Amino acid sequence: MTAIAPFTLPMPGGEEIVPLDLSVPQPHLDDLHERLNRTRWPEQETVTDASQGVPLLTMQDMCAHWRDHYDWRRCEAMLNGFGQYRTAIDGLGIHFLHRRSPEPRALPLILTHGWPGSVIEFNKVIGPLTDPARHGGDPADAFHVVAPSLPGYGFSDRPSGSGWPVERIAAAWITLMRRLGYDRFVAQGGDWGSAVTNAIATSGAPEVTAIHLNMVIAQPEAEDMADLTDAEKTALADLKRYARDGNGYARQQGTRPQTLGYGLVDSPAGQAAWIYEKFMAWTDSGGDPTRVLTLDEMLDNIMLYWLPGTAASAGRLYWESFRKFAANPVAIPVACTIFPKEIFRASRRWAARKYPNLVHWGEPARGGHFAAFEQPEIFVDEIRASFRTVR
Repeated sequence: MTAIAPFTLPMPGGEEIVPLDLSVPQPHLDDLHERLNRTRWPEQETVTDASQGVPLLTMQDMCAHWRDHYDWRRCEAMLNGFGQYRTAIDGLGIHFLHRRSPEPRALPLILTHGWPGSVIEFNKVIGPLTDPARHGGDPADAFHVVAPSLPGYGFSDRPSGSGWPVERIAAAWITLMRRLGYDRFVAQGGDWGSAVTNAIATSGAPEVTAIHLNMVIAQPEAEDMADLTDAEKTALADLKRYARDGNGYARQQGTRPQTLGYGLVDSPAGQAAWIYEKFMAWTDSGGDPTRVLTLDEMLDNIMLYWLPGTAASAGRLYWESFRKFAANPVAIPVACTIFPKEIFRASRRWAARKYPNLVHWGEPARGGHFAAFEQPEIFVDEIRASFRTVR
């Protein structure tokens, strides 16, 4: 059969917010099935662990499930159920989920994902955040939730030129919140979402009230190194291990995202393995992400890379901004949650130098890099606690 080009959506006109009733044409799904059926596999790894990457049998089982049992239409209906929209901002069509709370005094909240995540990460927290009474919570903790797809990710447009670093994304998100009629809001993010959220906080926009981060970039200073706590020693050792053998993806995406894109946009098995490896390494699961996420949940996320063919465009954010990932100091209220299996775990004293108005510091017992996806109840509790003082 003839190869099918990645799925794209038309550009919205002007500043109009266009409802999106997502319905991917069947030929795109048939093409995926055919590609999975014709996968050319490498030989098995020469070790008995995952030190060379995703084990062959693991990947073959995942792709067989994807081909024979996975239901994209279920995921599509879930996304449509949240309320999907597109709007043009700064020359790009931006995709976002928007769920308004039934509570009249709800606080507007914008959630930003990272790589290799997507808005799928938030599918288990949108309900409790927007309608806490229905989920056993206090109505006073309600939020109106906006969750956009980063430029070049998911069903947002792919920039056709360079010049979309985190600061420009932050400006686009502020424009989005204004366009939705929110004259006061809070922001949350992890991974690239942390960098974007930090940039929102330092933008000077008067609407931005406070932020929450679940990936905190704050380094120790020289005097700290002589008086490290056990937790700080462990965090630095884990970061050193990551720098030694865990960040090859970032070096590749930060230097040659286009080269990488040829393989991943063409091969669903390749795209799935590139992302699944991070679910193995970065979830709080002992190396088996199916302990905290189902195969279908992980494939839902992978589909938001496969269908629109965003391997190269998503990777370009590393090329644009990776050297500037370190966050600038923030004066407005900041809340932080340090999950135990996050890649980098700043200590409170390191963070307090960068965030002098630190209003909440959480250290849950469980959770990793994909916090909202892995531990939605803990994530929701942390968000509620973080923003109570700024309502």
